[in-house]
Amino acid sequence: MIDYKIIDNALSKKDFLKIKEMMTDMYFTWNVINTVANNSEQMPNPASYYFIHMFWEGLYTTDEVSVFIPVLEMIEAKALMRVKGNLFPSTDNLIHHEDHFDYPFDHRGAILYLNTNDGLTVLENEVEVESVENRLLLFDGAKMHHSTTCTNQQYRMNVNFNFF
Repeated sequence: MIDYKIIDNALSKKDFLKIKEMMTDMYFTWNVINTVANNSEQMPNPASYYFIHMFWEGLYTTDEVSVFIPVLEMIEAKALMRVKGNLFPSTDNLIHHEDHFDYPFDHRGAILYLNTNDGLTVLENEVEVESVENRLLLFDGAKMHHSTTCTNQQYRMNVNFNFF
């Protein structure tokens, strides 16, 4: 049974560029997180940390979240738990982060990839999803999965959605 779905060229060029340009603008803020999936003490820099931008979590929201309306309509989100931008610095070798689940209860997850690179999302069933610009991955956010760094671009950037 396939428990994930990949949609390439998920958004119109206009909608995709609106998101990407917002998140790569020099005034867009990123916050450093000192751990990636709880195993950063064993990982070499710069794989031991990453940057996030929280658009929505619980009752916290920003006006910027409205840029994701085309994604939310596409995935038919009825209720949001979290929308989070992720930026992973590149490393000399591809490094796999620790397996994790987003929340320990039934819900849906999606990842919108903002740049093409050799980084991966690895799902519980060992399916490796490549980071391809404007690709949307739909998956079960309660199942184990993990991210990687990339080696062939300056960074790996995506947006993670958790929803019902």
